[in-house]
Amino acid sequence: MIRFVIVGHRAPTTGEFRLDDICGGAGRLDVLVRCINSAFFLSHDLRKDSEVYLIMQGGDDAPKTVRFYGPELRYLNPDERSTAALIRNALIKKIDALEVSSSPGVYVSKRSLREVVSGLSEKCGFVYLKEDGVDVRRYEFCDNPCFVLGDDRDLTREEENVISSRVCDKVSVGPLSLHADHCMIIVLNEIDRRQKEVFVGDVDIN
Repeated sequence: MIRFVIVGHRAPTTGEFRLDDICGGAGRLDVLVRCINSAFFLSHDLRKDSEVYLIMQGGDDAPKTVRFYGPELRYLNPDERSTAALIRNALIKKIDALEVSSSPGVYVSKRSLREVVSGLSEKCGFVYLKEDGVDVRRYEFCDNPCFVLGDDRDLTREEENVISSRVCDKVSVGPLSLHADHCMIIVLNEIDRRQKEVFVGDVDIN
């Protein structure tokens, strides 16, 4: 499983936003929506080995975490509006348990970044996507990586301390600062290429 934890610093924690204004009036929810699309969409299929945690930190009901789980995911379409609607439907759910399902493969909870990181610490190795990290082309991925990144804002010092409290590598996808969803595409492509090389290398052509 390939996991992404994305911190939405101003992303709303209620459903009180307009689907036609997710950029200006919804705390840059558009960034998180594009991250969801990057994590799951192939040309004619969805990735089943991806999982995304959106840490929503805006508004009076913060924090909330909306989780998209690839093996169960349905009703995800390429347009940003419908993806934003899936997030809004999750945010308006009454949370009467640790985590509540809002639609197949989409869950919502009251977990913070610290709680999410703590819950994942035994399942995966954390990778912080940051410009001054190790070049992704030289980095050796573990079997179950979890990539952490911010939205249109960098992680705060406190947030960096949360992830650095775990064993966490810092990896760069290139010399320039890129959009979060673009960073995800590069990382996934790098993993895809290496898996393809392993698969081809295992094939007996005789």
